[in-house]
This record gives sequence, C-alpha cells and structure tokens, in this order.
Amino acid sequence: MNRCIWAQSSLLEQNYHDLEWGVPVHDDRLLFEFLILEGAQAGLSWITILKKRDAYRLAFDHFDAEKIANYNDDKIAELLANAGIVRNRLKVQSAVINARAFLAVQQEFGSFSDYIWQFVEGRSVVNTWGKHAEIPASTPVSVRMSKDLLKRGFKFVGPTICYAFMQATGMVNDHVTDCFRYVEITTNNHE
Repeated sequence: MNRCIWAQSSLLEQNYHDLEWGVPVHDDRLLFEFLILEGAQAGLSWITILKKRDAYRLAFDHFDAEKIANYNDDKIAELLANAGIVRNRLKVQSAVINARAFLAVQQEFGSFSDYIWQFVEGRSVVNTWGKHAEIPASTPVSVRMSKDLLKRGFKFVGPTICYAFMQATGMVNDHVTDCFRYVEITTNNHE
C-alpha cells in the first residue's frame, strides 16, 4: 500500500496520515485545535506535535475556545510548566489571543468553518502531485488566508502555517497521486 513519504517514519504519523490528514474538517472545535497545533509546530517537526497532541488536549481544555479565551496569567504560567506541551511563551500566549479572535470570527460569520472555507470557495482543492517534492510550502490562497487572519488579530498564522492547516483540515488534498488516501479522499469528497 502506497503512502505519502512523510507518513512512513512512525506508526503515529502513519495513523494520522491514514485517518485524518486531508479529510475535510468543518467542526469548529477541531478546526481550532488544528489552528493551535499548527502554530505550536512552527520551527518544529510535526511528529513532535503529534506526540504531544493528547497532552495539548488536556492542558488546553480540549480546545474549548471560550475557556481558553479567559485564561489568565496564572493559567499561562501553569501551561509553561507543563512538559507535555511546547513550552514557548509566545506560542502559549498566542493560543489565548487566537481563542479570542476565533470567537470574534464565529460571532461575525456564524461559524469559523464558514469563514475559513470561503478561502477555497467551500470545496476541497484537489491537487495532483506526483512526488512529495512538488508540494509547495505555501500558495497564493494560504498567503491571502494568512493576511486576513493576521488582520483579525491571530498569531502564528503565516502563509506556511496556513498551508499546513489547509492540508491537515482537507481544504486541500495534497496526498500524492499514488497514495491510497488520494483516491479515497477525492472520491469521498465528490460523491
């Protein structure tokens, strides 16, 4: 069974690839989780974040944006002492800032999903990469998304992070064409 090359190093990456990566996400809580995790990943490998994902869920109240938006300095200090997550002050503080911005977007658009999916006109972009090396780090769409998120006060949402977010949440299907998930995801999204 052919898989994207990045998913062949560990069982954790393989399971994430086989079950989640590239599957369209419209659930606001899960979109928020990916937004925070992709920001936490900046400068690190994705496997580092996958290994810490369960600890993140516990530490950040299962990515309940309303709770996170109300975190105070004591809670931030507690998080910075938690070895289960990436203990970077700017990244931890950005989760709180992003929760507030996320709630504002929900208020304005009805849901974060409605807002974020507008960047791809509500449908997954199906790419046809033959090799992993062809996949870009960012695209004009991720640049536009980044600019809009930054304008709305979000942090750790540069074009590369936005593109990784788009890949993770199925806004784009970037499985290479000979990966077994490429056809599965493409077929399931266009039935």
